[in-house]
Amino acid sequence: MNIKLIKAEEIDMVFLVKLRKLTMVEYLEKAGLYLTDDQHLSRVKIHFDAAYIVKQLDETVGLLKYIENKNTIEILQFQILPKYQGKGIGNYLLNYMIQLSVSLHKNILLKVLKKNPARHLYERNGFCIIGEDQYEFHMEFKK
Repeated sequence: MNIKLIKAEEIDMVFLVKLRKLTMVEYLEKAGLYLTDDQHLSRVKIHFDAAYIVKQLDETVGLLKYIENKNTIEILQFQILPKYQGKGIGNYLLNYMIQLSVSLHKNILLKVLKKNPARHLYERNGFCIIGEDQYEFHMEFKK
């Protein structure tokens, strides 16, 4: 599939805010959440040191941001540009994360907005809902 994860740099901020807005605004607004550009930028900056640009061939196609905790890996942001969705990139990256979690003997945690169809991608790959709040389902993949 020729997918690479490249450590995000400051120069990627413009792309990451655009990506976030393209992939998240629809579902945030369905949840009644209306964010400003500054709020989107703030979200991109959280744990920026754990952000990886997703490249397919030499095209920039998305973002995978995750952190390792003592017992878990937490996927904080996982976004693929709409024109690249449905092409197996999400499955490929989730399988990469699952292999990582198994090798480290850690479960994977993530949250997904309730109206976001990415939930089905996660369920197809073995994630289960373990909780929820007003806006999101909390999901886990157990090793």
